[in-house]
Amino acid sequence: MDHSLVTTSTSLEGYKIVKHLGVVRGITVRSRSALGNIAGGFQSLFGGRLSIYVELCENARQEAYQLLIQHAEVIGATAIINMRYDANEVMQGITEVLAYGTAVVVEKV
Repeated sequence: MDHSLVTTSTSLEGYKIVKHLGVVRGITVRSRSALGNIAGGFQSLFGGRLSIYVELCENARQEAYQLLIQHAEVIGATAIINMRYDANEVMQGITEVLAYGTAVVVEKV
């Protein structure tokens, strides 16, 4: 699937949706390591950007996004519309990240 055909919008300019295939999702669950928590805690003492946690969050979102794409490809989608992220703390230090959207088949107009 062309990654440019993933959008948070309900339509894709220049394409016609010919079939809705339903909701697709990618989910990952991540935890912070003890060393990561120590480094993040140390960074937080000085304020500003907490690069340890930014990297953790970005990696989790990227993994969930890739799993979303894979799920869509398996069911024959050529695009994903209305894509969103969600995150929840499962327990202290363990976070679930979900990427979801509507799988569709599109044709170039």
